[in-house]
Amino acid sequence: MTRWRKALAALFLVTLSGCALSPRPATYPVEVKGPYTLDTGDVVRVSVYGEESLSTTYKVEDTGAISVPLVGVVPVRGSTTQQAGARLAAALANGFLRNPNVAVEIDTYRPFFIQGAVRNGGQFPYVYGMTVRAAISTAGGFSDTADRSKAILYRRSGSEMSKGGVELDFPIYPGDTIVVQERWF
Repeated sequence: MTRWRKALAALFLVTLSGCALSPRPATYPVEVKGPYTLDTGDVVRVSVYGEESLSTTYKVEDTGAISVPLVGVVPVRGSTTQQAGARLAAALANGFLRNPNVAVEIDTYRPFFIQGAVRNGGQFPYVYGMTVRAAISTAGGFSDTADRSKAILYRRSGSEMSKGGVELDFPIYPGDTIVVQERWF
């Protein structure tokens, strides 16, 4: 009887050791893109110290600018929140306020898009740190015929669009478009 126990224990240890030697890493490198830059669809919260009427949220319009009372249109596309705050402070200092103290923060990121073999394709709100897998879950999960191992990602960088196959734990950014393809049996 002890002979069988030893054989089962050895079999169990061999099976368990195979799990420890998995060829896939448990973690994935996260692509560092640099500071977040504003674009169409982002909503920013502007705080102007001492000026409640100017401290509110503004949407980055299709032109890449926000419209602010007193100063009008302020271009912010491609700017970080610090750069946008400096531009807005400079515009307000040009005849409207003396030494304005302006802070700009992201209120709502621009959406991401998902289509293909998911239950509910469309436009969805982005959450900081999202991955392709989280985006698919947001879209209701895979359809029955989806390729569940990878997706196609489209990302705009300046005036160029890049396309690439990515794994499910790949990080996405606001404005990305994810396409989940159907699997072929």
